[in-house]
Amino acid sequence: MPVITKMEEKDQAGEASGKSLDDMSRLVKQVSIESPTHKLKECIFNFETPMPDTPPGGARVKVRNAGVCYRLRSASSSSSIKSVEALHCGSPLHHSVRDTSLFPGYEVAGTVDALGEEVGDTDLQPGDRVIVYPYEGHPPGYAEYIAVPEVQYLIKVPENMSLSTAAMLPSGALWAMNTVFNAHNHVEKVLAEKGETGQCKLLLVGTGGLALWAMRIARFYWPEKRERININVACLRDEGISIAQEYLKVNVVQWNEDLYEEQLIERTKDACGGPVDIVIDFSATSRSIRRALKCLAPDGVMLMSSEHAEGLISRFGPEAEKENHHLIPIEFGTLNQLRNLVHLVSTGEIEPPPHTIFSADRASEALAKIGRGLIQGRAILEFPEDDEDTEE
Repeated sequence: MPVITKMEEKDQAGEASGKSLDDMSRLVKQVSIESPTHKLKECIFNFETPMPDTPPGGARVKVRNAGVCYRLRSASSSSSIKSVEALHCGSPLHHSVRDTSLFPGYEVAGTVDALGEEVGDTDLQPGDRVIVYPYEGHPPGYAEYIAVPEVQYLIKVPENMSLSTAAMLPSGALWAMNTVFNAHNHVEKVLAEKGETGQCKLLLVGTGGLALWAMRIARFYWPEKRERININVACLRDEGISIAQEYLKVNVVQWNEDLYEEQLIERTKDACGGPVDIVIDFSATSRSIRRALKCLAPDGVMLMSSEHAEGLISRFGPEAEKENHHLIPIEFGTLNQLRNLVHLVSTGEIEPPPHTIFSADRASEALAKIGRGLIQGRAILEFPEDDEDTEE
């Protein structure tokens, strides 16, 4: 019987798994950003994991940039929603972070590191710059390398677009686009009912990147109705909203926590010119839903993320029925929508919101600044290139 050495065993194991010996022995950096609870005060964890295999029909991607966001432990449960409302990471954070809590590291841009041996016809090559569509089972994106099971989930990034900008597209911008698309029929219905001179009053609830994307996308797709669609934004902090206020012609309402809730409701209605017809809620918290419903006209429509919809609809459904309000969950968006979004941003037809880049080892700083409303637009993590690692 032949004797197999330990090195031969490793060689055979490597061949079976599709990994080289270097890959099998290599550890890669990963950052985990969790939603804190009363038991867990720290929410940033840095550790090392084994280099992922290259899936036979997919690819391994070297991550360069990833949008900063939280990973909810059970996104559809009321406990996870409460944990975001009571957010605490070392020092008290504010509610301005909520809009990014929907996307657990699903905003990834990088380069193709390797293609699987079973990949058929594709225009992708190692070294190509790509973003990853947020498919079901998407791995956490805060790692130097991720494995993507099918190459269809990879979309090439045009040369004139930075990877940090591209990293904003797969989740936040895509969901904002799909929400605007879903709002279209409701907007048309309201305008038809109000006649040629009537206005549709739209309220975006939330701060940061999602609202900024939604405003830009709405203005692009509804240019001919610009004067008939009254867009308003309710937010706790500026976070870049004022940058777009004049350019996009939107009203901004500060939901100051020092005011009583009824005062906030009246302030919002005054700024919007009365009760609104459609609400798009980006914050996905019970507090924002409750306030927004009080701003909504009878027969009005509220759009919210499907990720949190089950618990929120169960809680607020009976109240909504009293005024015939319609609570509608919205999915992330499709692969084709993401391709279209990449094209529109690369050609300058839709201008991306501002963003700030932080190295991956500064994730705690990025999160703290988001929580204090110090980031204009989005915060983007950046992992080093291989040659940068070597230099260190």
